[in-house]
Amino acid sequence: MPNVLLVDDDPETGAWLSEFVKAEGFTIAVADSLRSARIQLTRSMPDVVLTDLMLPDGLGMELMEEIGTGGSTEVVVITGHASVESAIDALRGGATDYLVKPVDIERLRGVLQRIPKVEHFREEIGELRNELRKLGRFGHILGSSPPMHRLYDQLSRVAPTSASVLLIGESGSGKEVVAQTIHDLSRRKRQPFLPLNCGAVSPQLVESELFGHEKGSFTGADRQHHGFFERANRGTLFLDEVTEMRPDLQVKLLRVLETGSFMRVGTNEPIATDVRLIAATNRSPEKAVAEGKLREDLYHRLNVFPIHLPPLRERGTDIELLAEHFLAELNEQEHTNKRFSSDAIAALYAHNWPGNVRELKNYVHRAYILADEVIEPEIAAESFVQKSHSSVLTIRVGTTLEEVNRRVMEATLLECGNVKRKAAEMLGISLKTLYNRLAVYQAEKGEIPAGDETEGDEADESAQDERERYPDRSPAE
Repeated sequence: MPNVLLVDDDPETGAWLSEFVKAEGFTIAVADSLRSARIQLTRSMPDVVLTDLMLPDGLGMELMEEIGTGGSTEVVVITGHASVESAIDALRGGATDYLVKPVDIERLRGVLQRIPKVEHFREEIGELRNELRKLGRFGHILGSSPPMHRLYDQLSRVAPTSASVLLIGESGSGKEVVAQTIHDLSRRKRQPFLPLNCGAVSPQLVESELFGHEKGSFTGADRQHHGFFERANRGTLFLDEVTEMRPDLQVKLLRVLETGSFMRVGTNEPIATDVRLIAATNRSPEKAVAEGKLREDLYHRLNVFPIHLPPLRERGTDIELLAEHFLAELNEQEHTNKRFSSDAIAALYAHNWPGNVRELKNYVHRAYILADEVIEPEIAAESFVQKSHSSVLTIRVGTTLEEVNRRVMEATLLECGNVKRKAAEMLGISLKTLYNRLAVYQAEKGEIPAGDETEGDEADESAQDERERYPDRSPAE
């Protein structure tokens, strides 16, 4: 039977909490100070510690030193309304949840029902991290670059807790996928995960979508409607683009987070809810606060555990990994065997991907439709090649120098619009050397035999340069 250590110096609170915890199927030990709690911890390590934040001889969070953050014991902080910021600090310090006095019975019951399963989730996350090394995948997320490994470490730490999470990343960087992964690795994974894009819903309807409404509460409200906070009870609510929410609704959102209750539009009756909130924004939250787009008090409440998602351009070889993954999915769906050419892969690395993973996925889909068997860089080139002004090329560590030279040369040609004289100047080599190397690369692909065929090509290139410099001049001139 799981065991709870209750640490509270108020005898009345301790008495009723003890009875409730016992009724939920736990054994319980009680302490009224840090000193007494530490003595209890030396005797046996409980499954759950319910501790008041303010104790006669210190802060309840000081017990984390004895408990540690790597074990299976969960710490739930109990605090008064005036100490919500302290509770947020407690969550950052390793607590898995917090309750506001007077303690809501349903919220406490939800906490106790989830607690015994925490060790299972930590083992599951550990297994996922091991699989990551083999497959480059973590939950729903794909990627094996160093920035993604740092992201996975953050997710593995925050997912088993009930802390609010603020995802910060550019559009298309995968914020909803990350939110879904946090939910699926949490104790709430069997409960609903509901996403709501605050910027995609009419400002007049956001309140009704979040909190629901009663029949007849406004024109068109012909029936009672349960909002996201009601439908996501004991689950996770993902609010994307939270800075697009009206300031008056931000106040109501803050109240729900602090009290665990809300009211439907058209009624004054509070409804209890136990929802983990994950918010996201594609702008700097600090700048949004300064511009009045995000209330500062709500920002601090959401910013318990901020996570910055890396843009695709900073993820190195994940670009190729994701492109191959998206293409493999399409091949499986359509029973085909299309592939990227080496030139197409070089083009992927040469692009800056301002639309991030979403842009890459859309490009692969378009290129797949247009290609016969092999996807070449000129297929669907208008999608990104002509827009690309990037001079950054990512090379795997351990790539041979010969392959590096080939990749740099091909990427430079793409950057120059395939004008070879300009590419040779950028590379610091003669035009003849460029042609010779390209001939070798083409011969390796079986396209043409290696050989010195530069004289005619140089003449063609010179003619092309002349046409580019003097577009109005006739051929005779």
